[in-house]
Amino acid sequence: MTPHLPEERLAELLRRLPPAPHAWVEAAQELALARPNLDRIVARAEADAIFRTLLVENLEAAFAEEGVEPTPDAVEDVRKRLFLP
Repeated sequence: MTPHLPEERLAELLRRLPPAPHAWVEAAQELALARPNLDRIVARAEADAIFRTLLVENLEAAFAEEGVEPTPDAVEDVRKRLFLP
């Protein structure tokens, strides 16, 4: 039976894909759990020039000051959100 609606066709194609690699699933879950902490770090950096300077100079130290583990995904997320090198 061939679906006629675009949503049904998309669903059919998605069902044919292999499952996402386990590491991708874990990374997505960890980042979702870390999101509130990362939001807090970004908000503080936007409001506090001294903390933003710390972020630029030593991102890992700024994470530690906030009590957040500086995982590679979390660090990359904050770098992108604050346009850091």
